Amino acid sequence: MNLILMGLPGAGKGTQAEKINDKYNIPHISTGDMFRLSIKEGTDLGKKAKEYMDRGDLVPDEVTIGIVKERLSKDDCKNGFLLDGFPRTIAQAEALQQLLSDLGESIDYVLHVDVPEEKLVERLTGRRICPTCGTAYHIEFNPPKVEGICDKDGSQLIQRDDDKAETVKRRLAVNIEQTKPLLDFYQEKGYLVTVNGNQEIDDVFKDIQQKLVK
Repeated sequence: MNLILMGLPGAGKGTQAEKINDKYNIPHISTGDMFRLSIKEGTDLGKKAKEYMDRGDLVPDEVTIGIVKERLSKDDCKNGFLLDGFPRTIAQAEALQQLLSDLGESIDYVLHVDVPEEKLVERLTGRRICPTCGTAYHIEFNPPKVEGICDKDGSQLIQRDDDKAETVKRRLAVNIEQTKPLLDFYQEKGYLVTVNGNQEIDDVFKDIQQKLVK
């Protein structure tokens, strides 16, 4: 099964990706992992990507698509894959369609984990970090034993600047603007399936399993 996973920050994509990986035995492929592997293996495209990344520039689509093709051509993708973080634009989505066609493959489903924006703000702004050991907590879902204090070393927990409400709302707005054209694109193609991400983790996964029926 060839899947693309979509969802806004805080929607719980990472957790569901692990469950999909375990259940369906298909590799979870994130953009970052692909780049790291390509750079580690020292491929020509990996070297090119590293040059752009070292300069702080965006890696151009032709290099990114090439790296995606390298990754999807590996043996562990023979029974399918779960793409996470790619494509990000219509141009990349169209290039992916062509790439898969060249490989004799196609997308089965684009899985959209949907959570209301206000719930995402709650989830993302509730994170607290220990500045000493780096342990992450959540005031609602994973609170420390003593409010505001790290369980491990007793340090005062902090809220990172990018977890503050104003920053979170801005980040979500940018993501919504970027993902809407893609969701529309895949809706038109008939690939899009949406699951309610605003429920217990296991219930979200049950919904996913019901939708992923050939």
